[in-house]
Amino acid sequence: MPPELPSRYRAERWYSAPRLWRKVSRYALVAGRKTVVTAITLYHCLRDSDTPAWAKGVIVGALGYLILPVDMVPDLIPGAGYGDDWAALVTALGTVAAYVKDEHKLRASVQAEKIFGLKGH
Repeated sequence: MPPELPSRYRAERWYSAPRLWRKVSRYALVAGRKTVVTAITLYHCLRDSDTPAWAKGVIVGALGYLILPVDMVPDLIPGAGYGDDWAALVTALGTVAAYVKDEHKLRASVQAEKIFGLKGH
């Protein structure tokens, strides 16, 4: 029997841009502004042609974990549900930090402001 793939690879199969935007839009208030901004920043880094393939793999794994319907801590637990997602996103952000540009951060901030503005914040 072949060894089981690390969880990062299982999470990657869940990533798609439409799934990410659906998750971010629906659960922004529960996930929190930092989680949303970090996810969107990583999304823009992923789409940048200057980002190397290995870094894109790290990002897809983290964003896939965010989208994953079942994870280590259920997302709808108030105050704790997105803690594991936050950890995955921050770890990915730290790993690919050299490729995150100011424009990625700016776009993420503007988009998050629109999302939270629509949610009444």
